[in-house]
Amino acid sequence: MDGNSNMKNEKAFICGVVEGFYGRPWTTEQRKDLFAKLKKWGMNSYVYAPKDDYKHRAYWRELYTVEEADHLTSLIAAAKEHEINFYYALSPGLDMTYSNAKETATLKRKLEQVSQFGCEAFALLFDDIEPEMTKADKEVFQSFAHAQVSVTNEIFNHLNCPRFLFCPTQYCSSRAVPSVPRSEYLNTIGSKLAQDIEILWTGPRVVSKFLTVEGIQEITEVLRRPPVIWDNLHANDYCSKRLFLGPYSGRSPKLIPLLKGVLTNPNCEFHANSVAIHTLAHWSKCTTEANIDNAISADIKLETEGDQGGFGDDMAPNCMAKNIYHPREALKNAIQDWLPEFTIEKEAWGPITKPHPPVTMVMPIIPIIPSVNTCMSLTTPTTATVTCTQTMKVPEVNTTQLQALAEVCSTVTGAETIQPLPNVVMNSLVSAKKIVTNDTIPNPIVSNLTIPDKIPVPCIQAPIMSIKDSSSVLVFSGDSGGEGKDGEGAKVEIIEPIEEDITEKDEMVEKEVESVVVAEDGKNAAPGAPETEAGTEVMAIADENPSPHSTTEPMECGSSVLSSSPKQKSSSEDVVMSESVSTSSGSMHVETSDGSLNSNVELGEDVSKELSNEDLSFLCDLFYLPFEHGSKGLVILNEFHWLKSNASVLLGAPKKPQQDGAVKPEVQEWLQRSEKFSTLCQSIHILAKKFSVCVNKELVYDLFSYVWDIAGIVSLLNAFVKWLALAHFPSNINSYTQGSYTWFSKGWKDTFMSGEQEPWVFRGGLTADLQRLLPVDSGNDLFLYKLPDTPSSNFYTVRPYVFTDEEAVYSICHKTCRDGSDCSELFPENLQGIPADRLVGPFITINPEFCMVMECGTLGIIGYICGALDAKVFYKNQQMCWLPAMCLKYPIELLESPDLTPTAKDSINHFHNFKYDCPQDVLNTYPSMMTCCVLKEQLTHDPSVAKRLVIVLLAAFRSNGSFGVHVCINRTDRYMHQFYTKLGFTEILQDNMRIYLGRNF
Repeated sequence: MDGNSNMKNEKAFICGVVEGFYGRPWTTEQRKDLFAKLKKWGMNSYVYAPKDDYKHRAYWRELYTVEEADHLTSLIAAAKEHEINFYYALSPGLDMTYSNAKETATLKRKLEQVSQFGCEAFALLFDDIEPEMTKADKEVFQSFAHAQVSVTNEIFNHLNCPRFLFCPTQYCSSRAVPSVPRSEYLNTIGSKLAQDIEILWTGPRVVSKFLTVEGIQEITEVLRRPPVIWDNLHANDYCSKRLFLGPYSGRSPKLIPLLKGVLTNPNCEFHANSVAIHTLAHWSKCTTEANIDNAISADIKLETEGDQGGFGDDMAPNCMAKNIYHPREALKNAIQDWLPEFTIEKEAWGPITKPHPPVTMVMPIIPIIPSVNTCMSLTTPTTATVTCTQTMKVPEVNTTQLQALAEVCSTVTGAETIQPLPNVVMNSLVSAKKIVTNDTIPNPIVSNLTIPDKIPVPCIQAPIMSIKDSSSVLVFSGDSGGEGKDGEGAKVEIIEPIEEDITEKDEMVEKEVESVVVAEDGKNAAPGAPETEAGTEVMAIADENPSPHSTTEPMECGSSVLSSSPKQKSSSEDVVMSESVSTSSGSMHVETSDGSLNSNVELGEDVSKELSNEDLSFLCDLFYLPFEHGSKGLVILNEFHWLKSNASVLLGAPKKPQQDGAVKPEVQEWLQRSEKFSTLCQSIHILAKKFSVCVNKELVYDLFSYVWDIAGIVSLLNAFVKWLALAHFPSNINSYTQGSYTWFSKGWKDTFMSGEQEPWVFRGGLTADLQRLLPVDSGNDLFLYKLPDTPSSNFYTVRPYVFTDEEAVYSICHKTCRDGSDCSELFPENLQGIPADRLVGPFITINPEFCMVMECGTLGIIGYICGALDAKVFYKNQQMCWLPAMCLKYPIELLESPDLTPTAKDSINHFHNFKYDCPQDVLNTYPSMMTCCVLKEQLTHDPSVAKRLVIVLLAAFRSNGSFGVHVCINRTDRYMHQFYTKLGFTEILQDNMRIYLGRNF
């Protein structure tokens, strides 16, 4: 049997695309572009079924206007021109009364209108609806299936339609009640529905990892006809963080003779579907799959050897016969065909937006499987529940582990019913250039769904998730803020009297600290908190000219780290120190020069701006398939996990290079793998930069948000690896950093790859799996983000502070300490350095190992974050070595100057009358302290930059056993209060002058 006979001729075998997802529909021009591609690739069908398009589902009764009719007519004509069968689908099941003759007449009239536009193929879809009949229907029909069959047969006969599709309410095995063979509903559909009507089926589940011969034979027997597969393998409307660029797989071409057709319901982003459609077309022309023993062995090797750190450049076998299907070979061909599209000059409209809105989740008790056809309805206002008694074989993973999948699923707490939120109405037929949103039209569907007290885990049907409007302000969103600094730093004269190499005295110093702290607190992990008059305190400058910032956009992590090699100045041995106190910094980095701190712009200068096949292959690996990560994605996961788990080998290694050059093998291995990891992270930023300058802006706008997200996540991972290389953590670091469930937790990977769970259980895909590896519980931070309005090649870089950053850090402090603005006018010319000496100088002098800076392209350093692991120890050190030097630099006699402002006087008094009185209640829960500053203009452009800094610092704190951090601000400082509140801090204590804000992690 050759490939052509396998297709049972083009007219018989349905192969193409169903636009059946929830969210923003495609445009008329995109659909016409699709028809051309379908013809080019030898496919023959398109089903118009966008769930949230205006008159397809929610307003199915309304006829099309003249303008809408023109667009629909042009679409149908374009399909015919390219020899594509255009199926027009309606979804009337939300609120249709099947026994009402007027309803059936309305349905006929609507389809007759579309028939007049030239349409010759139709579909009725009854998916994602409540399987309950109205009282009137129960009096007429024997069952729900009989009602649907009656209406469908009548419509089919009325239209005299040779091509007709039907989607049942039980459209996959997991929704068949109680099972496929015993389902009364499916058996009724199979026996009563007109034989010429084709029936859609998604497989074992809504999103099926595999389709098997046995499964197809089973449903064929029940339906009395071979099914048409509605394939959700590449659908991504259930998660705004996931995109699927991997090849069509998990379906043997041997299924083709057993099927009536296959329709892929792909990504919401039109331009993201070239691989999905191209590889399906290739699959449909094959008769067999590649031999598992040789052809796919490379793919299997990737999964099993990823831990070894190999980059896994798996190659498909060469010289394969055309009738043999191999996913990697199909992917390679699809990429080659996709690449030229990036060079086609196209403009985009509006800012970068995702076609499916992000949803705020609540941690579920158990994984909940939404009852929707394209995997999860994020925009439809109705809900559906199906009772299911069929059990499924699931790998052994307890509910506590699955609970950690929980960015994942929705849950209902404390309420018996769900009140659907009003939804926007979309009309993709109104304009050929853009989607028109019709907010003025009320949604006609309102329904409440009672949630049972207990839901069995194996087979759970759940309501559509509550939606939080994307414009809502989330508590973890960031604003702007900063604390005082100045360009004049007197740190050199301060440090010189106390500078001493204490590398060889670390152990002795730690014992000294332990004795001091234990004597006072009875424990050796003294809490750390800011003192009201210094550190994280914001000076009274803000009181003189308050101008609170009001940015309300959500924040998220996204930055890029390249390399760093901190050379930090040492503190005196006379200073009371803890593990967090800075040591001389001779670092163990392979990169030992300041020149290693390359910006992402420098990286981009020596690479071509044009994308290559290898670049697109890398992109596809980062966003692969619902049940498997691509090879490069696995390498990133494995390498970071290894580096984090084995960082303890760095402890005890010499801080300075040995004269004989000898390095322990385990240390050398760690350093080499950290360099390889850094290179891989850099390659993602290079890819992102090349991607951002492509001339096809319409394509770039579809994909850039995903590239931006993952580039930001890997930059945070790289920043943490750079910090680990400093070896400022205890020997039991793994007990603090391995607590949360990740890709490497027992059962997680197996459950993910098994296909036994629907993919929305693993919310966020590779992007989330990577961020979960950070040793800090960032909660909702995983899914808060701020995208640029247009593609940007400036990616943020977080890295450890080095002494050469002092001038820039002081400058940023000076420019931001007055409500985010410059404070020059508040100090005389000879005292411009006071703000930074007061607010940031102590941190970068005493605790440089807990200081990070952020760079952004040609802008250089745009922000910093400084912290102290133990506030008590930090202030003891400050009193012993920093304040005496400041008293010499700013003598008390300066107060007699007549031109001093109140702010300048307050700062001088601060140095001479320092008193540490942080409440013990604060220290008990929030022992660490921090201060953060970002240039105001950068915060206005991207409020999430401060959050990126915070996440890396909190990861460093967590690695040292701290789980709480606080800041202290003036009571009247609304600007900084708003800034820290949006970083996840909550008010914990206040007195007449100060407010303490804390955050656990």
